[in-house]
Amino acid sequence: MKKALLCIALVLGFTSVTLAQQKLTINTKKSHIKWSCDYAFYFNGHYGMVYFKDGYFIKTLDKITGGTFTIDLNSIVTQDMDTEKANAGLTEHLKNEDFFYVKQYPTATLTIKDTEYINSKTIKVSAYLTIKSITNPISFKADLDYEKATMHAKFKIDRTEWQINYGSKSTDQLKNSVISDAIGFDVLISL
Repeated sequence: MKKALLCIALVLGFTSVTLAQQKLTINTKKSHIKWSCDYAFYFNGHYGMVYFKDGYFIKTLDKITGGTFTIDLNSIVTQDMDTEKANAGLTEHLKNEDFFYVKQYPTATLTIKDTEYINSKTIKVSAYLTIKSITNPISFKADLDYEKATMHAKFKIDRTEWQINYGSKSTDQLKNSVISDAIGFDVLISL
């Protein structure tokens, strides 16, 4: 009898947690990532946008506890150059083997593994970022706006940890053309 009651309690407990969990699909038309990367030894760099293919948050008991987001690397564009031709040229370079090799790796993935609420509107996110089939842990703070149903975060990664080595200080490049190993991301995810 005790075993039966224990089994029922476990099933009810699991069911209540499952029922309290929601999958919140993002609005890909309102969600984007602004990327930026500078040269290592002088003030200049490039920036642009990349967009989400799909994604969702996991909400448990009114808190964001997880999620997975697919980034469409075919959507990457450069926006800082003086002409459309120059923007298109750099965009194509970013898509080739020197950088993201989009033909072989058309998407990147961000998976939230854990969140810690600093306060009701700010969370610390622990996640995994997969680029070019290489997965590394990252962490960042994110701001939640409940009225606008958005999450906003800014963070940087060391691109060489994902084998994006073109123009890196670790390669034999001329000092003036070395590209910073840091890529900045300004992320806006909307529901």
